[in-house]
Amino acid sequence: MLKNYDSEELLTNIYNAFDPFEALPAGDRYYVNCKEVRGNEDILTIGKKIKRAKTNTYQLYAGHRGTGKSTELLRLKDYLEKQNCYVVYFAADAEDVDAEDTRYTDILLACTRHLLKELTEADSNPVKKWLDNFSQDLIDVLGKTIDFKDLNIKTNLPILFTNITANLRAVPSQREEIRKRVNPYTVSLIDAVNKFIKDAKKKLPQGKEKLVIIVDSLDRITPISTSNSISNKNTNYEEIYLDRSEQLKGIDCHIVYTVPISMVYSNRANDLRDTYGEPQILPMIKIKTKEGENYQPGIEKVKEIISKRIEKYAPDLSLDRDIFDSPETLLELCLMSGGHVRNLLLLIQSAIDETDELPISRQAVKFAIADARDAYRRTVEKEQWKVLAAVSQTKNIKNEQEYRDLLLRRCIVQYTDVDNNYGRECWYDVHPLIEQLDEFKIALDAFKNEVNPDS
Repeated sequence: MLKNYDSEELLTNIYNAFDPFEALPAGDRYYVNCKEVRGNEDILTIGKKIKRAKTNTYQLYAGHRGTGKSTELLRLKDYLEKQNCYVVYFAADAEDVDAEDTRYTDILLACTRHLLKELTEADSNPVKKWLDNFSQDLIDVLGKTIDFKDLNIKTNLPILFTNITANLRAVPSQREEIRKRVNPYTVSLIDAVNKFIKDAKKKLPQGKEKLVIIVDSLDRITPISTSNSISNKNTNYEEIYLDRSEQLKGIDCHIVYTVPISMVYSNRANDLRDTYGEPQILPMIKIKTKEGENYQPGIEKVKEIISKRIEKYAPDLSLDRDIFDSPETLLELCLMSGGHVRNLLLLIQSAIDETDELPISRQAVKFAIADARDAYRRTVEKEQWKVLAAVSQTKNIKNEQEYRDLLLRRCIVQYTDVDNNYGRECWYDVHPLIEQLDEFKIALDAFKNEVNPDS
């Protein structure tokens, strides 16, 4: 069968089909609905709340990086647009914020920029007047000579906000200075934006009834210490989502914010729930049970993800004979992904790097797994091996920072079961790539001896 294909061309096409950093648009042929093996979690639940609510909703969406949140959010956008909503979607880390140093001011300015950019028919004068109050401050910081009085508000105003957010993102020397100048004006900015939104809602395209903002990629924000947090907490997470929640919820439309998964599992979890409602979490694809047995429905879903990306280029080739050299090779790849989509795509690309012609061999897959495993070894700090051993045995996590750090770095992964008595049940495990590391095995033996010293 393979003789009918140009081997190098096919390998190249397959390699690019597994791009690990490209979110799939709604309706994409590569998309696989994994709801059944993710505890029935469905992004459209967020959409239904927006559809039914008579007042604005402000909702949070979380999950491990690389599980497919952006793809799911694009599905949500498509769903909402079909429900007569006008949706402004943007990935904040693309142009607006520096994930290594993000504060609530940056997010507010980013939302303003994208609203101005998208809702071009609305009256921008309220935002223009807001800028007039401290235009000289911005000119001093940005080193520009913009004539605010003659500003063409329909074209130049979005460009000016693009300039501000670009400097926040790319120029550390100006970042704090811009925040310092803007912070005293945030309440009045929200007021100006809401006047703009009020007019915009009257001028939405025919048939559109609600305005929704979806802010993606905020889950990539790095926690940094901040001494001026109102609640005396020590990271920007608390400042953004809790201390400044009134500002984040002050914009007069429905908003969905992504949030770092470690924040959802912090000791402020109840505060988040009280402020925004229950955050929705996208878990891993369950590829094994809590008892450690292979979970066939989840494994089949992972195989389907692989198959969907190959069938465009080789619809008549067998996945476990022509693309991979055996069913065992394919199974090992699926299991070592941990049910994490980006890990899966990276492993496949790495295996193809070791391949000159199809099928992809067991050795190529093992090389890819070994490289990925070594990256996890470097990620885990010395004192964290015993934490991972505890999670492996208890299938639970403690509300402590070291657990949250490992969750954020995907060394600990979350799965969700559907239980007839309790509804959804979340449980946790060590990423499969870690389980074969000597450091982990030593820590696991020590944990078992500590728990059962006589065994």
